[in-house]
Amino acid sequence: MLPEAKVLHLRRTVAASLFFATVSLSCLVLFRDVNSHRFFSTFPSSYTFYGLPSIFPSAYNDPVATSNEYPLEKVLNEAAMKDKTVILTTLNEAWAAPNSVIDLFLESFRIGDRTRTLLNHLVIIALDEKAFARCQVIHTHCFFLVSEEAYFNEEAYFMTPRYLKMMWRRIDFLRSVLELGYNFVFTDADIMWFRNPFPQFHHDADFQIACDHFTGSFDDVQNRPNGGFNFVKSNNRSIEFYKFWYSSRESYPGYHDQDVLNFIKVHPFITVIGLKMRFLDTTNFGGLCEPSRDLNQVCTMHANCCFGMDSKLHDLRIMLQDWKHYLSLPPSLKKLSVVSWRVPSKCSLDSLRYLDSPEKSVQE
Repeated sequence: MLPEAKVLHLRRTVAASLFFATVSLSCLVLFRDVNSHRFFSTFPSSYTFYGLPSIFPSAYNDPVATSNEYPLEKVLNEAAMKDKTVILTTLNEAWAAPNSVIDLFLESFRIGDRTRTLLNHLVIIALDEKAFARCQVIHTHCFFLVSEEAYFNEEAYFMTPRYLKMMWRRIDFLRSVLELGYNFVFTDADIMWFRNPFPQFHHDADFQIACDHFTGSFDDVQNRPNGGFNFVKSNNRSIEFYKFWYSSRESYPGYHDQDVLNFIKVHPFITVIGLKMRFLDTTNFGGLCEPSRDLNQVCTMHANCCFGMDSKLHDLRIMLQDWKHYLSLPPSLKKLSVVSWRVPSKCSLDSLRYLDSPEKSVQE
């Protein structure tokens, strides 16, 4: 036991220390109150703190990369594979209705070969409130992309100003995903996923894209790319490429992103930044423009070269029926490739002559 005098002295010392600590803390709080408005005003009002800032802090100041309720990086992190790869698709009200495009899209994952588990890594980017509400009912990972420029709830009519805004908005959004450090497979929702495509991707490519027409060579710039399906790795080269692609809309006013890509794919800037661009074979990544030739090799099928919601839904349903029929065959018949696609059907390639008609709608 300590002598009584020493105990009293110790108590006084502790009390004095607590007093000075309390005064110091009060001063600190007062100082922070005076400066807090100046400090926090540097962040957007919708910013919510989730962990430490990204190594790409500019993305947090970008309205494309944030939503008032669900920060993009949080959604991506929850959906990402181990190597930070996510699968992305966009959805508006027109395609979100029950028994519409999004339901067929998700069904293809469920019945495909090694595709069901890929749904765990799919993020649906909703372009309007109704699409976001439907997404929350049918899927796990949803992000509401708030837009101050346009409201994309209705079916977009080909080459109208609203259609062009939606397409370029998509390019700018994908750039923000790359800046956050995530690789992505972007897929239109009118693409049926029948096999896991990852084994068919080029391992050395920064940017690889499906084609409306494939010449037979994966590095031939004469290939006709389709912006509805691509796999992009996050690095300085791909980020600079997406910035260049987006800025090129000003050099080619009135063109959509896919046409502009065809213009810039041979631009010297691509060589300067060292981007490795590859084109995907329609044998594995087919579409109605150029259907895959063998159901034993097909990974995805796109309802491209198709105009009008009714025609698109009709042919997408036939694709799913054809795939189910193929799956029901014994292995010996599958190897013989006795089954072929019954599409295009309503999506006849003759409809391409209506390309310039504003009454004809399309989401490529």
